[in-house]
Amino acid sequence: MPQQPPETRPEICTDAPAQPQPEPEPRPRNPYLRLFTIPGTRAFTIGNLIARLPMGMFSISAVIMIAGTRDSYALAGAVTATGLATTAVVAPWTARLVDRYGQARIAVPATAIAALGSLALLLCVRYGAPDWTLFAAYAATATTPNTGGMSRARWAHLLKGDPAGLHTANSFEQAADELCFMLGPVLAAFLCGTFFPEAGTLVGVVLMLTGVLVFAAQRATEPPVRGRPRTTAKSPLRAPGMPPLLIGFLATGAVFGSMEVVTIAFADAHGNRSAAGVILALQAAGSGAAGLLYGVLKPAGPAERRYPWSLATMAVLMSGPLLAATLTGSLVVLAGALLVAGMATAPTMVTAMTLVQHRTPEGRLNEGMTLAVTGLLGGIACGSAVGGWVVERVSAAAGYGVPVAAAAVALLIALMTRRRDCQTLVLG
Repeated sequence: MPQQPPETRPEICTDAPAQPQPEPEPRPRNPYLRLFTIPGTRAFTIGNLIARLPMGMFSISAVIMIAGTRDSYALAGAVTATGLATTAVVAPWTARLVDRYGQARIAVPATAIAALGSLALLLCVRYGAPDWTLFAAYAATATTPNTGGMSRARWAHLLKGDPAGLHTANSFEQAADELCFMLGPVLAAFLCGTFFPEAGTLVGVVLMLTGVLVFAAQRATEPPVRGRPRTTAKSPLRAPGMPPLLIGFLATGAVFGSMEVVTIAFADAHGNRSAAGVILALQAAGSGAAGLLYGVLKPAGPAERRYPWSLATMAVLMSGPLLAATLTGSLVVLAGALLVAGMATAPTMVTAMTLVQHRTPEGRLNEGMTLAVTGLLGGIACGSAVGGWVVERVSAAAGYGVPVAAAAVALLIALMTRRRDCQTLVLG
């Protein structure tokens, strides 16, 4: 049998210089910059911010448009209140469809229907249609998807298993909310006053459609579709801990709604109603700055423990405007007090939204966060009504007691829920 030649191996030159290995790119130290190193996050964030800005424009644009044409603030308020109530009913269903069929498939047609509703309102006002058509047109805008909730759902999907990163992302989203609701009314008032009464609504429709289309086009970061849930027991409304949390959102919304109405009334009572917008913008600025700072800090303890402390801080700081209005009557002092009071808003909302993400069943996150927003909207409507009643029956300064009471109610609900949970753990 012939012998096989010995196996030859290539000689290795040990003296050859080693090939330089590429150094990994250092991760940015700023936690917000680290968020946007994730592929696709910049694109969907830009689209979402464009789509979210009109949310602060539509209401004030409708009021200016209707009141300027029909000479009735009562009619304008009733129309916008109808839209708010319709949104509270429709928004959770829209979010449920988003969870079931995907953000892109539902958000785009839902936004198109809402845009047609806004345009119909514009045409009805412009051409003197009967009053009932204004209610019907504005009710159609209730299909507007919760773009902020969809953005938070994307972060929760991308940062699964990274609680610190998710905390930073939630803080960024809350600061973005504050920025949009601070700039939106200013932009709407400028457009309606500078050009024509319908300009705010028209520009808002264009921005909303453009932003949603850009956002929906980013399919790589979209959370996976879970399909039809097998059982209705997984509804966020039935999830453990969710009902009292949603009631807390209702009370927190009352803080915001009453603060806005009372501040306008207080500034009007002191002969400077136009200053109310600047004062409320300072409150939003304080909240936005606190939200960004909160996102940089490392959370101390679980969200369940931080939430009551956040509400307690809000209740204490909300007493500042009450004292400023009652003891000084100065708009300057009031503005400073609202700036400080606003700093408790974003940390509270970030912590509350984190709890919503923890407690919402898998595959129903958009619906869960939309329910939270619906609770806020309902609270804003209730707070506006109660705040207006106190202003008319007592005084504008006394109206600042309403947000203090609402924050205290939210704190009481959180404490009672936490105590019950602790008793359950002990007995279990």
